[in-house]
Amino acid sequence: MRAILIIVAGLMLPAVTWGAGGGHTYPDDRIEIDWDDKAAMQRGARTFVNYCLSCHSAAYSRFNRVGQDLGIPDEVVRDNLIFTTDMNGDKTKVGALMKTTMTPEYAEQAFGITPPDLSLVARSRGVNWLYNYMRGFYVDESREGLGVNNGVFANVGMPHVLAELQGLQAPQYKTVTDSHGNEQEVIVGFELVKAGSLTQSEYDKTIHDLVAFLDYLAEPYKQTRKNVGTGVIIFLFVFLILAYALKREYWKDVH
Repeated sequence: MRAILIIVAGLMLPAVTWGAGGGHTYPDDRIEIDWDDKAAMQRGARTFVNYCLSCHSAAYSRFNRVGQDLGIPDEVVRDNLIFTTDMNGDKTKVGALMKTTMTPEYAEQAFGITPPDLSLVARSRGVNWLYNYMRGFYVDESREGLGVNNGVFANVGMPHVLAELQGLQAPQYKTVTDSHGNEQEVIVGFELVKAGSLTQSEYDKTIHDLVAFLDYLAEPYKQTRKNVGTGVIIFLFVFLILAYALKREYWKDVH
């Protein structure tokens, strides 16, 4: 029994360590992704190709596969979701992988690091983390070259690419005392110092839709898997009833 408990604790340790890192973060909200809301994922795809794909790839996905899954015709994908060209200057084909045109060398020079591929980011980080991260940028003049920081991912190297939509916000701090008696300032809110083109609720909705699309990218078969699983459970339940009825028929003379 003791050995089993040790094994279970060992398996749980990575998850506990992952969740415990970083201390206090702000914002820290929770969202639900509705996989039946394809319109939200379509809007998220639009935001992704306009603001994210210039630096980040989603190289495990193809444009036409995204269109097929989200109910977007190939011609609409070609005209509204593809803005890149190939090495010959021709427009990227609708069946191509969703790759950025930024070279790793230029990315290293511009940002000091190559921006990660976002195909699986919703699985590695989680939808709640992504939702809060994209809403957590704030003005920080001490960060030369970027001018912003993030309440969820401190000192992140990414600029606030959606600042024109959200605007710029300043952090509101509060002094708290931890369990060891040490005082520290933590972010408890934001104050808008420069308005963007969207209201706060509109921006939150935009980020929700973007995260919904990233959640789809991370596991395109999620809804299919759930539907198949439900069908299998129903089949096994019906089979159990039939098997029980057959057992009673065979054994009725014995009892």
